[in-house]
Amino acid sequence: MDSPRPGKKPNFNREPKRNQNQLRSPRQKDAYARLLSQHRTGKFSAFLEEFGKDSVLKKEGTAGLEAQSDSLTVPPQKVDHVPRDFSDSSDFSPPIVTAKESLSLYMKKLSSSGAQEVERKQGVPDVQRRGQRRDTATSQDADIESGEELGSVKPSHSKKHQKQQKKNKESNRDAAPKEVQAAGAKMPSPKKDFAGVQEQDKGKKSRKKMQQKEFDQDRNQEGIFKTGADPQAVEMKNKNQQNPRADKCKNKGRGGSKKQIFEPYMTLEDVSHGLKRGELIQGQLRINPRKFHEAFIPSPDGTWDIFLDGVEARNRALNGDVVVVQLLPQEQWKVVKSDADCDGASESETSMESTRNKNRVPDPHTDGECNELVDKCQNMALTDTAGKPLEDSTPPTNEKTLQKTAKVVYIVEKNHSRAVSGHLKFLPDKTFALFSPVDHRVPRINVPLSDCPEDFKIHPEVYATTLFICRITDWTADSTFAQGQLTKTLGQAGEIEPETEGILIEHGVDFSDFSDEVLECLPSKKKYEIPPEELEKRRDLRKECIFTIDPPTARDLDDALSCKQLPDGNFEVGVHIADVSYFVKENTALDETASQRATSVYMVQRVIPMLPPLLCETLCSLNPLVERLTFSVIWKLSPEGEVLSEWFGRSVIRSCVKLSYNHAQSLIEAPDKLFSPEELPENMDPEHPIDEIHQAVLNLHSIATHLRRKRFSDDALRLEQMKLSFTLNKETMMPNGCHIYEYKDSNKLVEEFMLLANIATAQHIYRKFPNLALLRRHPPPKVKMMEELKEMCCQLGIDIDVATSGGLQKSLNMLSEDEYSGARKEVLTHLCSRPMQMALYFCSGVLKNEQLFKHFALNIPLYTHFTSPIRRYADIIVHRLLAASLKCGPPLEISAEEMEKQATHCNNKKMMAKRAGELSIDLFFGVFLSACGPLNSTAIVMKVLDQSFDVLVLKYAVQKRIYCKSTEGLKSFRFHQVGKKAELTLVWLPEDPEGTPFEQVISIFSILEVQLVSETSLKYTAQLKRPQSSGA
Repeated sequence: MDSPRPGKKPNFNREPKRNQNQLRSPRQKDAYARLLSQHRTGKFSAFLEEFGKDSVLKKEGTAGLEAQSDSLTVPPQKVDHVPRDFSDSSDFSPPIVTAKESLSLYMKKLSSSGAQEVERKQGVPDVQRRGQRRDTATSQDADIESGEELGSVKPSHSKKHQKQQKKNKESNRDAAPKEVQAAGAKMPSPKKDFAGVQEQDKGKKSRKKMQQKEFDQDRNQEGIFKTGADPQAVEMKNKNQQNPRADKCKNKGRGGSKKQIFEPYMTLEDVSHGLKRGELIQGQLRINPRKFHEAFIPSPDGTWDIFLDGVEARNRALNGDVVVVQLLPQEQWKVVKSDADCDGASESETSMESTRNKNRVPDPHTDGECNELVDKCQNMALTDTAGKPLEDSTPPTNEKTLQKTAKVVYIVEKNHSRAVSGHLKFLPDKTFALFSPVDHRVPRINVPLSDCPEDFKIHPEVYATTLFICRITDWTADSTFAQGQLTKTLGQAGEIEPETEGILIEHGVDFSDFSDEVLECLPSKKKYEIPPEELEKRRDLRKECIFTIDPPTARDLDDALSCKQLPDGNFEVGVHIADVSYFVKENTALDETASQRATSVYMVQRVIPMLPPLLCETLCSLNPLVERLTFSVIWKLSPEGEVLSEWFGRSVIRSCVKLSYNHAQSLIEAPDKLFSPEELPENMDPEHPIDEIHQAVLNLHSIATHLRRKRFSDDALRLEQMKLSFTLNKETMMPNGCHIYEYKDSNKLVEEFMLLANIATAQHIYRKFPNLALLRRHPPPKVKMMEELKEMCCQLGIDIDVATSGGLQKSLNMLSEDEYSGARKEVLTHLCSRPMQMALYFCSGVLKNEQLFKHFALNIPLYTHFTSPIRRYADIIVHRLLAASLKCGPPLEISAEEMEKQATHCNNKKMMAKRAGELSIDLFFGVFLSACGPLNSTAIVMKVLDQSFDVLVLKYAVQKRIYCKSTEGLKSFRFHQVGKKAELTLVWLPEDPEGTPFEQVISIFSILEVQLVSETSLKYTAQLKRPQSSGA
């Protein structure tokens, strides 16, 4: 082949012109041409013509690369982790296929039904005709990739290349392979006949192997972490293994530069235009913690989330980031059978584990044939006496639809902290170490050895179980690994404090000490006194019977209640909230820190406060027997809770007692009892006797009962889920025990009046500031998921109304009463929660459509947060708005756009704080189980999959997945599904060798006995206990 012209470097990515002279060159007159002369069918000719065109490109592109092979070498370790090079237009299918093999495949294709050919000619996409989007090859992380998809994902890197691609495609669309254009370009939908041949040839075999491989891959995962394999690199490597030639050319290109793995981001200008034209979509990225290669963003039309398949599609965005995506062509959309497949919850691709230390990935050091052998060997452990393996399931239904897929083209906001906890691995002969994050949704990170401990290079084994914090500093487009630096050594993995610190850092929680600049904003006097001039501006409520009701350990008391009966039989009821905005002045260092933290974070053993302790525990906290500044809402209410009048204003109070929820519950449950001082807290105001406080609590309870009844009659919804609570050793802060938190009437009492205050405040500030009010909305649930839930419940004999929030609540309340009715309601509550969307703060001036302001669960038009300013920054903003509207505070110096930005920040921080709290509970339960386990409990089935089922462990409120293939004593199992109702039939081996096997049917709501077993201090599994054969 001719060498490139002098003075101009060859462009190996550019497609050469395709003309008749090239196709008729002597190079092509070989076995293909002879066969063509013998078989003059139009179909065969078209196939060979396309194959010949691509062969020309293949030979020309390879010649240039081979010319540089002596000067460029690719380290073997890097090749494994670099994805396929798709720049060579001839490589339009994953594996290298010889001429003989391709002809053999083609002859097989000739025998396919004529109906399929007619379908293709009519333009029906292969993905719809096959009924399964990807079924050619199963990669080793259980992500199924098709030749069509892999062959089409080819990033372009220059404008000249793009123009050449466009020209070629317009001139010969049928022959040109699919290309992924540079960001912002439209992608065509060419046909991929050859990929289709491969898919048809391998599809059946892949489907048979897929489900068995998934379980076995899960069991091999722990060895992977020891070898240092990157789960995200595994996904890339699997694609490379399908085409060994691609590996050779991976990093070879003009000037020896590395091949680009990720596409370049679009410019901000192009993104803005694309969003305005509706060609691009913006949303928050959610990466599936159970399957890191799956990610989603909400769809603007409220249907199924948009699917992002693989690390490349995410384009270096991390979980929680706000991204802009571009939809892929429809033939690359995902084929799904149910909504479970659309949010990463289906089991047939991978197993379900919690997010810390429990995600499983397959062994990257085995190829497909080896995996198949491992599958067979591992199945031998679960065979019956005849040597037959456990029965695997088959796809339960042929009902399929398409889910939109997309790729990230721009990152708007990096909400992820880029800091993660994990472990270091020493790499010989390298200037860096490999950092493996605990969260597998984050890439592995190369860390300079200069950042590592001094003796790490000499004694790396000493740090094998040490938990570090690493922060990503860069992630280039030519690497599957990020670059970063170590920021902290936490301690030994598995211990509560290091793990807690890791959780906080990963979720962007600032738990550092408050700066001197912030502390200078606080009152300087040790014993603070309210200035007399401030008292004169406020309504004096210091002599009223006002008290707090909180958990016994609470120290940030930000709400208090009062209730006294009026001569006309009505009641004056007050909600008094700590006036935090008086101390936190706008545009100060204190305000800036509070706005950045946005919320207090509640871990099991400690609280990470939003405000300095002097404020949140002392000056602002409504402690008993001290004067405190408050913002009050006072109503005149009828005994039935009807609002007769309303007053807002700044006030000063003196709480007479701090009641716990248990104290208040005792008062409610014994209305006629005379309580002694010993039965209530010690610090009580003698001016307000116990009987007065008791009567006030009873009156509040009576009114709250009416308010609650009216609220639910007006179609409100409350999806209440079980929550685990711990008792801790006061010295060691280790868990002594755990129990399910009980939601009592005293909790409901406080909830009703907090809701009433929030609703009243929302109406007031929106009326005064229609373009600046900070409100809170709750979008309706996803319609398709709710319809599927209704269909499933109907097949189970449960009639639920999903049309309204009230209808759903009434359906939950009408469940039949028996011993396990509460457990069934808990399962249904969980199922109903999945289609629900998150409630969000927003600025009324940015979201113009008032119909979108509505709060679905409460079924009210306006809502906000006013009652917790010590722990939520959004409430401080609302207090400022309220003060400005009442002319008792300065006007806000903030625009609607700035308000919306702060609202978004509060949303993100609230979500991160909630997740950190949940992980803290998981951590403490793992430690408790490690010390006290194994633990036995009754469980109820929440979901049935083809090889496993999810259970809710009733005694401990934990959800776990039980795998049939890891259940001891099983002979086999069968999966059956009719519509949305799924069942697993487990066949148990008899305990008596002379006995006969017996069956156990697992379906949703089945009651089982399980055992929770600790594997490490953090990781535990649920094991199904053998049932009594007589009850089978």
